[in-house]
Amino acid sequence: MIRNTRILLPVLAALSLSACVSFGSKPPAQLLSLSSDARVVAGTERTSAAGTSITVLAPETPKKLDTVRVPVQVNATSVAYVQNAQWVDSPRQMFQHLLTETIAAGGNTLVLDPGQYSTDPGRRLLGELIDFGVDAQTNMAVVTYDATLAPGGGAAVKRKRFSASVPVGTIDAASVGAPINQAANKVAAEVAAWVSAS
Repeated sequence: MIRNTRILLPVLAALSLSACVSFGSKPPAQLLSLSSDARVVAGTERTSAAGTSITVLAPETPKKLDTVRVPVQVNATSVAYVQNAQWVDSPRQMFQHLLTETIAAGGNTLVLDPGQYSTDPGRRLLGELIDFGVDAQTNMAVVTYDATLAPGGGAAVKRKRFSASVPVGTIDAASVGAPINQAANKVAAEVAAWVSAS
């Protein structure tokens, strides 16, 4: 009887503790993601002369974007986050994939993943994702990207800022994803056109 009690007491203590303690926050009902307006058609094959491919690197981000939460710029010096809204991945990774897909779909450019850069060290697209959220003062989804195009072969490096804003109805988890996606696609399309013309 004493032996059964010794085994039973720790089990009961663990069960009662699990009812009081939460390990991690409760995940939101749904996660937000980006969806590219431009898609590479299945079966598309591309070849590239040496040095003419492009490698798209994940952009640098400020601390406010170094999270899966959706930032809201309350004013010039204050940032909040949309309650119960969360991305499936970091904004920098999602935006890199969006740029890669948009550039690849827009022309005959062979787009490489950073891990494939050594196979053809041609042009590189890198930069900084400045804004990727909501501006509460204007009620707009804002995406701003400082792009740097580094051609191979010692050619001049180019830098350009791209930005797009789309109205947001209500700043809540159900309403912010689509406008940010739309703004991100506008920026990606402009970057793809710039890369193609360069």
